[in-house]
Amino acid sequence: MLSQTAIETQLKQTLDEVLAAARLHPGDLFVLGCTTSEVVGGAIGKASSPEVGDWIVTTLLETLRPLGVHLAVQGCEHINRACAIERSVAITRGYEIVNVVPALHAGGSCSMAAFKLFDDPVEVEHISAQAGLDIGDTSIGMHVQFVQVPVRPSNNELGGAHVTALRSRPKYIGGERAQYRQL
Repeated sequence: MLSQTAIETQLKQTLDEVLAAARLHPGDLFVLGCTTSEVVGGAIGKASSPEVGDWIVTTLLETLRPLGVHLAVQGCEHINRACAIERSVAITRGYEIVNVVPALHAGGSCSMAAFKLFDDPVEVEHISAQAGLDIGDTSIGMHVQFVQVPVRPSNNELGGAHVTALRSRPKYIGGERAQYRQL
């Protein structure tokens, strides 16, 4: 298993690349999907590590909070991939709060970390984030707003987990006479 420092360093580099591509604004939402089992070299759901979940969520919060970007942490399929977010974000965005608290094998280590590290955490089933990071192929696409654009970080692994990312962009509308600005 990678050390805490190695995980935090690799994650920060990957996050910086995703944020540069996504060009997020204060108030935007960033979703994390993560299997700590794969980060530590195990099979998804079979080697969960609350410690690694804490490291990952802490690293993301340390980068996103100063930017005014909100973090949502997707849980596993055992809680319908619901997302942990701050209550204030759920209320502001009009998301329906659901009654579940993430656990080690029903939500996962990163969701548990979010519940520990957020000021007032709640779970919601559906969000529309502007970008996200997927550590271990946990399928975050359902939580990233349309139109989704893949981001290819230079390092596509974190420990033993494959890493992908998404950003979103506004839809192009109009016909052959329409003009677009670079976003």
